[in-house]
Amino acid sequence: MQLHQFRHSAFCEKVRLVLAAKGLDYTVVEVTPGLGQLELFRLSGQRQVPVLVDGADVIPDSTAIALHLESRHPLPPLLPSDPAEKARVLLLEDWADTALAQGCRLALLQAAVTDPVLRAGLLPEATPTPLRQLVSGLPGGMVGGMGEVIGGVVGQQQRRQLQSSLEQLAVLTAARSYLVADQLSLADLAVVAQLSLLRFPASSGAPLAGRGVSGIADNPLLEPLFGWRDRVLDQLGRG
Repeated sequence: MQLHQFRHSAFCEKVRLVLAAKGLDYTVVEVTPGLGQLELFRLSGQRQVPVLVDGADVIPDSTAIALHLESRHPLPPLLPSDPAEKARVLLLEDWADTALAQGCRLALLQAAVTDPVLRAGLLPEATPTPLRQLVSGLPGGMVGGMGEVIGGVVGQQQRRQLQSSLEQLAVLTAARSYLVADQLSLADLAVVAQLSLLRFPASSGAPLAGRGVSGIADNPLLEPLFGWRDRVLDQLGRG
């Protein structure tokens, strides 16, 4: 199998977590923005990652990939057999991929505006060193203007909603090992993947590991949530 990805995409991380949970071997194709996305379009009919190539099957979209892998490799299961529990897992996964993903992505963009190390670290691995240095060294006035634009998009209300959702997740994960029932599920993996944008795990490598969104990554109320995330990653051998 081949996974066409952006390394720091939460949706690609979600697929990597599913593959890890299933114990499946695969190779990574790091897509270069621009030209690489044109090649991806010829392969899959779309420019977005992730895309999984599994033999003759070319599957775009993280949820479609997860369901494909669940069908082809049912053990260990990531969807409960109980219909009600399966419905909860799929609802939580959809929430993580939509509302939570939007809040996490915009919060990360806002943080990257004021953190040059974070800004440069998020660039694709193939980015030439001079361009990486240019991005990290953007003048303060220019970066400040970008921050005002992004801050207007995110808005105080959206940031409060993200904070509230994370605090509720912290309560849930402090009381139990998994979000649904007593086993790892697709819901856990979808949430864990989005949390990787708010405080980068050790697997992100230098210089991103441990960095994140100020006010969230360093919030004591959310420490149980990131602790839960790291336990899930350790369980999958990705700590």
